Amino acid sequence: MSRRRRRPVALALVLSFVLLPLLEIYVIVQVGQVIGAGWTILLLVADSVVGAWLVRREGTRAWRALRDALGTGRMPARELADGALILVGGTLMLTPGFVTDGFGLLLVLPPTRPVFRRLLATLVSRRVLLDVTRPGRGPEGPVVRGEVIDE
Repeated sequence: MSRRRRRPVALALVLSFVLLPLLEIYVIVQVGQVIGAGWTILLLVADSVVGAWLVRREGTRAWRALRDALGTGRMPARELADGALILVGGTLMLTPGFVTDGFGLLLVLPPTRPVFRRLLATLVSRRVLLDVTRPGRGPEGPVVRGEVIDE
């Protein structure tokens, strides 16, 4: 893996494992100071229960749409992207915290999911295009451009 690729991965890991939990703790403490510790815990539990119900409902819809697309012989790109977004959103909603719940809710809800679907498609297409167009090592070693002459 090149140095350029490792930096964003390391930054993403730092953000997700250090800064995000600190932000979650801060928000939970702030909410707890306003409404009380008991209500905050109850709100977090209720949020997870509602999130699980919503993910189950939207996941069932996405699964049905995927089966329909496959049944008609159509490429299920949209349905697969929706399934991935619902999976990630559901994971975030089951994680305790208000920040991850809010972001997970945005990934799961049908009105906001198309925005993230387009973002996901852009990221994937850039990644695939970068891997295809970048010169470098092939499966057997360095790529050498040349011409084959058959005698």
